Amino acid sequence: MLQKTTATLILLNRIKSSGFMIVTGKALQALLAFMALMICFAAALLAAEPVTVILEGIEGDVFENVTAALALPQGLVSEGKIDQLWLGRFAQQADAKVRTAMESFGYYNARAAVTIEQENSGEVHLRVRVEPGELVRVLEALLVLHGPGAEEPTLKKLAAAFPLVKESVLLQQQYELAKNQLLSLVQELGYLDADFTVHEIRIAKSMSTARIRLEMETGPRYFFAGTRIEGAPDYPGAFLRRYLAFKPGEAFSYARLGETQLNFMNSERFREVNFMPERAATRDFQIPVLVQLKPAPSKSLQQGIGYGTDTGGRFNVRYHDLNVLDRGHEFYTNLFIAERLQGLATGYILPDPLDIRSSTVLQFNLQREEASTYTSRLTTLELDKNRSFGKRELGTIYIRLQAEDYTIGAQDAHARLVLPGLRYSGDFFDNPSRPSRGYRYAFDLRGTHQLLGSDKELLQLISEGSYLLPLPWRLSLHMRAKAGITVFSDPLSDLPPSLRFFAGGDQSVRGYTYQSLGPRDATGQVVGGKHLLAGSAELVRALFKDWGVSIFYDAGNAFDSFTGVHLFQGAGAGLHYYTPVGALNLSLARQVGVEDPNFHLHFTVGFEF
Repeated sequence: MLQKTTATLILLNRIKSSGFMIVTGKALQALLAFMALMICFAAALLAAEPVTVILEGIEGDVFENVTAALALPQGLVSEGKIDQLWLGRFAQQADAKVRTAMESFGYYNARAAVTIEQENSGEVHLRVRVEPGELVRVLEALLVLHGPGAEEPTLKKLAAAFPLVKESVLLQQQYELAKNQLLSLVQELGYLDADFTVHEIRIAKSMSTARIRLEMETGPRYFFAGTRIEGAPDYPGAFLRRYLAFKPGEAFSYARLGETQLNFMNSERFREVNFMPERAATRDFQIPVLVQLKPAPSKSLQQGIGYGTDTGGRFNVRYHDLNVLDRGHEFYTNLFIAERLQGLATGYILPDPLDIRSSTVLQFNLQREEASTYTSRLTTLELDKNRSFGKRELGTIYIRLQAEDYTIGAQDAHARLVLPGLRYSGDFFDNPSRPSRGYRYAFDLRGTHQLLGSDKELLQLISEGSYLLPLPWRLSLHMRAKAGITVFSDPLSDLPPSLRFFAGGDQSVRGYTYQSLGPRDATGQVVGGKHLLAGSAELVRALFKDWGVSIFYDAGNAFDSFTGVHLFQGAGAGLHYYTPVGALNLSLARQVGVEDPNFHLHFTVGFEF
C-alpha cells in the first residue's frame, strides 16, 4: 500500500511541475470515478445494436419513409437479449410495412424479400431487399361540381387547376393536400357547406394506372350581414368599423374575420378581440357577426434604452394617448436622447374614415445632431395627408416648415424653408420582424422656391428599395439600394445638412463611420453632396432557430457631379440574433480599395429595410 501511495505522489509531483492543477484525496477519487463512468458511457454508445435493419434497392425520400416504417419496436431487445419469436413476427410483417410505405410515393407494386442473418458475434441483421416495381400513373382525373356554385367561374377555375392530371404519378400526400386545399378555397368563397360527396381512387395494379373521381356539392353561398360591436363604448362606432375587413353583402370568409381580428389587435387599443358568426340568426344566407372587445388602457408611458453605432448610447421616453377626446384621435410625444442625436417629436393623428392606414397628421420636431462632419439644430412643423392604396402601399402629400441653424466645415449658417413634397411607398415583406421574402420601395419628391417664402430653392428626389430572395440550404440574399438627386440654382453651401447627402454608417457603407463620406471643402472636411448612390448585397445563412450569419458587400458615396463618380466600398461578416421585436445585428466591416484599410464594428437593432 505504501509503494502504491508513493508512486501516486511521484506522479502528482510530475504533474504539478508541468503546470497542471492537482487534485488529491476525495476529489481525486471522484475524478477517477467520473472518468470510469464516462468510459462506460462511451462504450455503451459505441456498442453495436443487437438487431440492425439493412435496407436495399431504394434511396432518397422513399428510403427515409420505409426506414421509419421498419423502426424496431420497443421490447424486441431487452437487456441485450433478442426475443426471437417477436423478431420472426416482425420479419413476416416487414413486407406489408414496406408496401404500405412505398404506396405514398406511387409504388403500388413493390415487393420486399426479408431474410434474418445471424452473425458469429451474436448480432442479427434483418436484410430487406426491395423491388419498387413500376410507378402508378393517373389515367384519368375527373372532378365534378354540383349545386348552386357549380357554374361559378372562380370555382370552375379552381377545379381545372387540380394538380393531379393525366400521366402524373399518383402521390397520396399530394392528392390529399390538393383535395383539402380545394375544399378550403371553395369555403373561403362563401360556400361554407361545401364537401366532397364522392372521393375515390381506383387503382389497376396490373396496369400501373389509377382513375381519380371527385364530386363536390357546393351548397349555397353565404354572405356577410350586419356587424354588432360590443365592449368598447369609449370609441365611436364609425371609428371601430374602420377595422372591419369585410362589408355587408360580401361573400362570407373566415380569412376576412382573421384579418379583421389582426386589424383590431395591431391597433394596440384592445387586449382581447373575439368574433362570433351568428349562424343561428342567418336569414337568406346572410350571416350577422358579433365582435366583442376588451379595451386596453388608452394612455401609456414607455421608456427604452439602446445602442447604435451611428448614434451611440440612447435613451427615450414616449407618451402615447390612443383615444383623445374619446374620438379615436392619437397624440404622442417622444423624447430622444443619444450621444450624437437629441430630439423631441410631438404629433397629433386624425384617423380617416376611409380605412385604418389613411390619416391626417400634424407633427412638431426639435432636433440637435452632432455628426463627425457637421452640427445641426433643426425645428420643423409638418402637415401630412396619408392615403392608403391597398394593404401594402401608402401615399403622402405633405408640407413642412423648417428652420435650421448649422455648422458644417468652416461655415456657420441658417436656413428657412417651406418644403412641400410627395411620398409613395410599398412594403411587400411577408413578416415585419423577421421576413423571409419580399421587397420594399419608397420615393420622396420635394422642393421649394423663394416664392413660397423660403430663402433657398431646390428640387430633390430620393428613391430607395430593398429585396429579399430566399435561396436553398437556408440561405437568403438581401439587396438594398438608395439614390438621391438634387436640382437647384443656389450653391451647395446654401443648403442645410438635412437636405445634403452623406454616406457611411450602419445602413449605408459599412466600414466607414456615420455620415463620413462625401465631397470635402478646402480644409478637407466632409460637407456633403448634391447626389447620392449607395447599395448593398448580403448573403445570410440561418443557424438553428434564432441565429444567422452573413457576408456582405457595400458601396456608395455622396457627390456633386455624375462625372467621375467614385464609390467607397466595404465588405465583411455579420452575426444576427432574431427576437420577436426584430433582429440584433453585429457586423465587422473592412474598407476595400484604399491604401490603409481600417476595420469598423457596426451594431443595429431591427431588420434593415
